[in-house]
Amino acid sequence: MHGSDWVQMNAIQIITDSCCDLPVTIKEEYGILVAPMGYSIQGVSYADDSWETREPSAFYDELRAGALATTSQVTASQFSTLFSESLERGRDVLYIGFSSALSGTFNAASLARDTILRHRPDASIHIVDSLSASMGGGLLVLEAARLAERGASLPEIVRFVEENKLRMNHWFTVNDLEYLRRGGRLSHFSSAVGSLLQVKPVLHVDNKGRLVPVCKVRGRRKAVEELYRRLVERIVDPEEQTIAISHGDCEEEARLLEDRIRAQVPVKECIVTPIGPAVGAHSGPDTLAVFFRGEER
Repeated sequence: MHGSDWVQMNAIQIITDSCCDLPVTIKEEYGILVAPMGYSIQGVSYADDSWETREPSAFYDELRAGALATTSQVTASQFSTLFSESLERGRDVLYIGFSSALSGTFNAASLARDTILRHRPDASIHIVDSLSASMGGGLLVLEAARLAERGASLPEIVRFVEENKLRMNHWFTVNDLEYLRRGGRLSHFSSAVGSLLQVKPVLHVDNKGRLVPVCKVRGRRKAVEELYRRLVERIVDPEEQTIAISHGDCEEEARLLEDRIRAQVPVKECIVTPIGPAVGAHSGPDTLAVFFRGEER
């Protein structure tokens, strides 16, 4: 079934933002609407459209060459348009958004919902703060869309997302600490020392949706091994879940990690996808991340 056909048949419209990093193929298959974040680089502004109009390598090569990228959140006006158009088509709206601890985008969605409800108090608009980033949120959106396709009610889908969002593990490493430092995640001193000693941080997203360093290891190979170890140690019911690996233009390394996982862990499905520019501007080239459900984060 094509995504457009599916949207026409379903009474629930799933909406998210581009920080979920969902591949275009999944967005189209399930009729998911994605509100694009904005970003600017080299003085040119773009919409984060899940790499439909730009190649990931072009963006990340600009970062590697020293260009600075800035990002802007989705506005309340953009959300108001998306919500209203979906309601006009007779859909109930479910927005699952990027962590409120990392962006004001979720607050913009809340404002749009509240404004619409003042004029249309009977409108069905539900919003969920995923407290997640990149494909951590993307997997929640995907599961919500699959539940809708199977005929689950809106309350059932909301309950599933709320009950499982703090089970969504985010484990990642970055190749250059400078991008995290620019975003206020590291002091200049720790960034410089890390680059000098080839110390690579391993980070995750905590229960408040914040980016938190967990440990540092010496060298990239050990950092990638730590991602694998965390998954093996924490994943539950792998044969029943889809996991994801996201990368900042280092697909070969991501595929090697996928092969390593598949050889030892019977996961149902693994999605490998580039990190979008809205997230990649802050994590940098060669970021590598793995996402899966555990008993807890």
